[in-house]
Amino acid sequence: MAGDTLYVSGQLPIAADGTMPESIEEQTRQSLSNIGYILEEAGLSFADVTKTYVLLADINDFAAMNAVYSEFFRSECPARVCYQVAALPKAAKVEIDAIAVYTAEASDAAGE
Repeated sequence: MAGDTLYVSGQLPIAADGTMPESIEEQTRQSLSNIGYILEEAGLSFADVTKTYVLLADINDFAAMNAVYSEFFRSECPARVCYQVAALPKAAKVEIDAIAVYTAEASDAAGE
């Protein structure tokens, strides 16, 4: 957290029990769910996200990742960067990080 900005570091698709799903769709859903938990703890939501970085082990998975991504960002999508990388930790297929900014609405929702 820096001022009114929350920086969520890269989230691998690892569930609370330590497991990682197999498919790119399931992995994307898990990475974004992990981000959602962090946003919620901070009193924010996906509507407060202004930028994301998506790292893919295979850029050919972009369309499948994007289909799930659009489930989480239903109104205006934040700015996004997406790269193919040589490898991700734990042989994951995707890693996503996010930047979110507190707005007056977010502050009211958080009780501030």
